Order: sequence, then structure tokens, then C-alpha cells
Amino acid sequence: MTIISVDTPTRRRLVAGLGLAILFLASLSVGVGEFSLARVVNDPEALQLLLISRLPRTLAAVLAGAGLAIAGLIMQTLAQNRFVEPSTAGTAQSAELGILLATLLLPAASLPIKTLVASGAAMAGTSVFLMTAHRLPPTQPFLVPLFGIVYGGVIGAAATFAAWHADLLQFLSVWTNGDFSGVLRGRYELLWFAALTVAIAWLVADRLTIMALGRDASIGLGINHARMMQLGLVVVSVISALTVVVVGMIPFVGLVVPNIVSRLMGDNLRGTIVCVAASGSGLVLGCDIIGRIIRFPYEIPVGTVMGVVGGLVFLWLLFRRPDHA
Repeated sequence: MTIISVDTPTRRRLVAGLGLAILFLASLSVGVGEFSLARVVNDPEALQLLLISRLPRTLAAVLAGAGLAIAGLIMQTLAQNRFVEPSTAGTAQSAELGILLATLLLPAASLPIKTLVASGAAMAGTSVFLMTAHRLPPTQPFLVPLFGIVYGGVIGAAATFAAWHADLLQFLSVWTNGDFSGVLRGRYELLWFAALTVAIAWLVADRLTIMALGRDASIGLGINHARMMQLGLVVVSVISALTVVVVGMIPFVGLVVPNIVSRLMGDNLRGTIVCVAASGSGLVLGCDIIGRIIRFPYEIPVGTVMGVVGGLVFLWLLFRRPDHA
């Protein structure tokens, strides 16, 4: 009899994949409308409900969670700080401001055009954050997330002020709190571009791992530091803008998921990026399911649930002692 041994990283990837599959099926089954996967073959109404509502919502949660987790991983690499992510570094707030300005100045523009404007605004906002973060003393790592929170708050306040003057506060609330309840077939497909950016991140994972060593070390090892910074900015900005435009802002995903995976599997992006994406998808799916069942048949937005869950996990990461202590 031959015994096939599975190493620990592979085992953890299998566990992450299995957990994601279970949450995927659970997400398809949870909802106000009566639905059963066993009825899909024989019941046309059940098939229609699956294809129009349940499957698009589940896929949107998977794509948004994977994209945000990878965006957080890349931002932490570029900033060389474990406590930053798009929603705590002004990226998501800049995307929110960008789509608001596009709505005001280009009201007849299509959603892809508004997404491009939001991506440009997110890129500009992230560039300012990274330039400032690299000037802060490296011996005080908590200054970077503190600056990011204040910076994002200022941009968010500017967006709120502009929305108040234009009587668009109700629209702004849609973009500031992530919610999958309005996701239907035809209203989430832009998130597939987030999957494309995740694939790009996987292709350059080795270079991103070297980028985490710092500017001088990465240049010494043959990495084009400026070009990789630009590529990372584009990936983070596009993912953040797509998520804000389609489902709204979902906090903490890009913060807690990379940190937890890094503690379990190390800092080699090539070996962890798949697990980061799967864990991000599972976390968002799990929070969305909780939001649907905690006050059934009403829903709590996934951004609210994720704010509570992510905040608790973030506090655990801050106060938990290192394994070697």
C-alpha cells in the first residue's frame, strides 16, 4: 500500500479551497426565495433564480473578496508595512471621490467610463499615500496606518461635502458601505476585471516578494523598482475602484487576510497568493451569509458585518504575541 504524504502548505491550500467550496454552496442556498439545488434540473423557476440572482451574487462576493485580499497584499508590499490596505490608506476613499466627481461632471457617462475615472482617482490618492508613507520613520510602523486612516478620512470628508452640496448623499452611502443585495446578472460582470488583475499579480509574485525587501535591495537584485511600483499601483487602484463601483466599500479584507496567511505560510508571495485569494473570498462570502441570516428575511450589508469581524481580527493581530515570544 502506497501512502501519499501531503506537506503542510499544500494541506492548508486544500483546506482553504474546501472551505471556499462549502461557503460557495451555502451562499447559493441562503436567501428569502425558496430554493434548493436539487430542484434546479427539474424546476425552471429555480434555475432562473440561480442564474439571475444567487449565482451572480456569490460570484461577486468571491471576486470582490479575492481582489481586495490581493490588493491589500500588494499594498503592504509596496508600503513595506503590515497594517495598511486600500480602505485604510485612502485608496477606496479616492475611488469613491472619483466616481462622485464622474457622476457630477459626466452624468451621462457609462459605468465603465466612471470606473476608469474612479481608478485614476484611486491611483492618484494611493500615490500620495505611498510617497508620504516612505518618508515616515521606519522605526515607528504604526505611524503609517495612522496616517492612512487620517488621510482616508480627509478624502472621505471631501466626498461627503461635495455630495451634500449636490444632494447626492444617498448615492454616496451606496458606495461607502458594501452590499451585495443589489447584485444581479448584468450588474457585476465588471468584477471579472479584478480577476484579471489578480492573475497579473500572480505572474509578478516573485518580483513583488523581492520588492518587500526595500528599494535598494530590489534594485540590487535586478528589479525595475519604479516600474513595479507603477504596476502595483495600477492593480490596487483598479481592484479598489471596481469594488467600490459595483458593490461599495468593504473594509479590513486586505488587512487581516494577508496577515493571517503570512503567519501561517510565510512571506513568499508565489506560495501564498492563491491561499490569500481563496481566504479573502471565503471571508467575504462568510460575512455575506451572516448578514443574510442574522435578521432573516432582512439583510445586514456585508460592509457592516465585515467591519465588526475585521475589526475584532485586527485587534487580535495587534495584541497577539509572536509565536517565538
